[in-house]
Amino acid sequence: MTRTPLPPSQLPLSGATLTADPSLLSAVRAIGTRRGVDYTDDATVTALLTERRRALEATQRGPLAWLGGLTLTAGVMLPLSYPFLPAQAAKAALIVAILLIAVAVATLVQVRVRWKRELTHPALAGYREVLGMARAHGLPLEHVPGWLEGRNSGPGGDGGRKTVAPIPSYEAVPAGQAIPPNEHQGEDERETDQGGHTPPPVPPKPPAVTEYETLADQGGWHDEAGCLLALAGVVGALWAAMSDEPVGYGALALIPLAVLIWLAGLRQYGEKQRLRAEAVAYVRAVMEAQADGARVPELSPTLRRLLGSARPSPPPPQRRSR
Repeated sequence: MTRTPLPPSQLPLSGATLTADPSLLSAVRAIGTRRGVDYTDDATVTALLTERRRALEATQRGPLAWLGGLTLTAGVMLPLSYPFLPAQAAKAALIVAILLIAVAVATLVQVRVRWKRELTHPALAGYREVLGMARAHGLPLEHVPGWLEGRNSGPGGDGGRKTVAPIPSYEAVPAGQAIPPNEHQGEDERETDQGGHTPPPVPPKPPAVTEYETLADQGGWHDEAGCLLALAGVVGALWAAMSDEPVGYGALALIPLAVLIWLAGLRQYGEKQRLRAEAVAYVRAVMEAQADGARVPELSPTLRRLLGSARPSPPPPQRRSR
């Protein structure tokens, strides 16, 4: 079944509303330039939201999600057959149930990772920035679908689950006053204060920083999943050795899978550390520009968590000579 595109009337804000306020229009265009999307074009935004919603639904209803759900169901239901099985068969069923649950957990975690990756797609993140800017300019949002913020817990996509990617909040903008929309102010857009001081330009956000914002909250499941699979492999092999049931040795195949998961986790950790270093450098540059009088954009929640690391450490106290 093909989902029909959203009509422009169901968009949170129409392009005509965004273009009515010159300061908001400047901010929206700057965001669009950074993300490569014209957010003032209703047809473009409608196509974007339709495509991104399909991608999110594909991660939740694809083969991997079905595999995880069916495997988990089988692993949970299998113990119900224990009273009707002989002793040896019951032990084998226990091992199989453990293996099924381990595979289901690893599969469903991967589904969650893919879903969050689609939710934080750069074009979709840019649209949430646009909606946040509109709110800061005093425009009420007509309709914000739950899936846009990661609250799609039911068929309608407007459930009450915890918001995963909320619309960012910006400081309210007085009427007729502009706020810095992004990191790409040009020479002709910089303001000069009453003392004649020209604030420095706000440093542009490198692509590595945007990538870090996307990956920062991903991962963290490799250690648990790897340990669970390795433990299941060891338990299966021990049971095979003690009960003379060679079928249990098949669980040893889970140990190489656990090693692969651990290696993937190590690679992801190393990449996140590399990107984190660039993000800290960017946040430090933004803080320095702000201290020198530049009007900087609000940092994302992910970058705000790096403020402590970006602040320069105080110099060591000087020892007083006697």
